[in-house]
Amino acid sequence: EQVKNSGLRGRGGAGFPTGTKRGFLAPATPHYLVVNADESEPGTFKDRIIMEYDPHQLIEGIIISSFAIQAERAFVYIRGEYYFGYTRLVGAIQEAKAKGFLGENIFGTGKSLHLVIHRGAGAYECGEETALLTSLEGYRGHPRMKPPFPAVEGLYAKPTIVNNAESISNIPHIMRNGVDWYKKLGTEQSSGMRVFCLSGNVKRPGLYELPHGTTLRELIYQYGGGPQDDNAPLKAICPGGISMKLLTPDKLDTKLSFEDVQAAGSLLGSAGIFVIDERASMVEIARRTLSFYREESCGKCTPCREGTGWLETILQRIEAG
Repeated sequence: EQVKNSGLRGRGGAGFPTGTKRGFLAPATPHYLVVNADESEPGTFKDRIIMEYDPHQLIEGIIISSFAIQAERAFVYIRGEYYFGYTRLVGAIQEAKAKGFLGENIFGTGKSLHLVIHRGAGAYECGEETALLTSLEGYRGHPRMKPPFPAVEGLYAKPTIVNNAESISNIPHIMRNGVDWYKKLGTEQSSGMRVFCLSGNVKRPGLYELPHGTTLRELIYQYGGGPQDDNAPLKAICPGGISMKLLTPDKLDTKLSFEDVQAAGSLLGSAGIFVIDERASMVEIARRTLSFYREESCGKCTPCREGTGWLETILQRIEAG
């Protein structure tokens, strides 16, 4: 209820209300909690830094969340390339176990929690929650038909909650400081802070944790130092990872909230914001984007399996004149 009242929305891309998602959990036991740390969206690198530099924040969120949904086994599905993040998480789990935060009968409460870290093999598709669960079970990472949704029939056909690593990392702060404190940050429909991944043609790329109401202009000019080349004005901005529609510079005063970015014609997604200036060829950017999706297609659906290859070929022909 506290997570629902806080207005916390998923940080993985879809922005679904986290508390509402947990409310769908079927009564059948056991329940599982799965943390999606497969961060594969180009332009996004927030979960990586959480795991590398503050793994205990994530583990604390997992412990609280598992208590709330009555799960005694939790899983972190981490992207295969994140080897350093993986070693940091494994070390942090050993520290947490040594202090008694994980294991059987935690501090005499009768509650137990076992945390498993599972490394993926670098498939973009496994960032989608049902493909992630299929991969976690040891099969090829193919998405499943919904319904049933994971909250009803997820990992090993048991009720499962899949939350993004950054979503889970918000939980300790909501519990410590209260729902009202959390709701004061951000906007009415997008509460809390957000870790924005700023990259591309800016002077100071990096991660910026800011309230959801911060504008694109503030992020790029105040925090990112403005365009990389003062003689090359901005051409386009991708507001939420490469799968989101690009925005033109006239949308710079858009607030970086779920609802405002949607009103501007795109989606906030995973908050992977990259800036493109006049020096870039949009045909080349489109071709490289399609090359990525053609390479990463899981092959399940015909339009993607066949279509991305054809689209890439068309753009290669345009580039070749």
